[in-house]
Amino acid sequence: MLTIMRLPEPRGPLSEALFRDLATRTTLPATTIERADHVTAGGACALTDEDLQISLAVCYELHYRGFEGVSEDWEWDPALIRLRGGLERRHLAALRELTGPLTTTGESVDRRLAALIAADDGPSLSSFMAKQGTLEQWREYLTLRSVYHLKEGDPHTFAIPRLSGRAKAAMVEIQADEYGGGAPERMHSELFAGLMRDLDLDATYGALWNEAPAPAFASVNTMSLFGLHRRWRGAALGHLAAVEMTSSEPSRRYSAGLRRLGFGDRVTVFYDEHVEADAVHEQIASVDMCGSLVAQEPDLLPDVLFGAACSLAMDGVAAGHLLGAWAAGRSALRGERTLAA
Repeated sequence: MLTIMRLPEPRGPLSEALFRDLATRTTLPATTIERADHVTAGGACALTDEDLQISLAVCYELHYRGFEGVSEDWEWDPALIRLRGGLERRHLAALRELTGPLTTTGESVDRRLAALIAADDGPSLSSFMAKQGTLEQWREYLTLRSVYHLKEGDPHTFAIPRLSGRAKAAMVEIQADEYGGGAPERMHSELFAGLMRDLDLDATYGALWNEAPAPAFASVNTMSLFGLHRRWRGAALGHLAAVEMTSSEPSRRYSAGLRRLGFGDRVTVFYDEHVEADAVHEQIASVDMCGSLVAQEPDLLPDVLFGAACSLAMDGVAAGHLLGAWAAGRSALRGERTLAA
């Protein structure tokens, strides 16, 4: 039985008005549009703006599974798409500022991607979790990651119809593994749900949205933006390539962290799967997928690099949020709770 999630709790004036409109109206009133204009003109960083990010996430979720009590007619409502466009422009501007200028060289795409990854100096959350992450910190980390991993593969898959030839075939090969090679119980989203249940978390799709902070949604919103817009197909592939190229070793460390806490293979299978799968995917993603795309459409090289840079930078934002909160002895989730450092 398919479980349809409820609208999350609002986090500001825009999400309060928007969620009420989605549940009770058939059109957006002018007051909601005005609130959106105010948010998009705001001075706070878009990537950590709770009101903006939860509003954008709900707009995107209409393209995934939707919400209980919200008409499916909203998915392509022109006024809602215009509102979403304003949020996307502010989100993109914040991503541009975060990643900074990216230079292109005559090197091959796979080498440019490898250079970006080598230059990344973001904090290593996986090292922390391997060596000292507590069970409570693990639950917080999984809560944050559940926003993506319970729909793992879906944001990038939106890009497949926008591709052709070798790039398309390579992406399909990667995504097929994300969906368990046709075995539902091996889908990565299902493996992650099992991990959540083993750590006594509610693994129902969307159940922990109210606890997850803005960086969790900013990360997934970045993927959804790239996947849902043909104009950003290059960024979608670059983002996926960076994920595949940087996942194997951190997954090994996450498995080690869980084993340090006494968990066995049944619990670590999600990360063990990524150690093996992503090591194979690295060359497929960088050479066959991104390399073939740029060979077909050379003008997309800057977008491929931008997508990869966004993946690395957003991982850094999420890691900084978690590690900063824990170092201060407080919870990284929404609400004021203390947590042993």
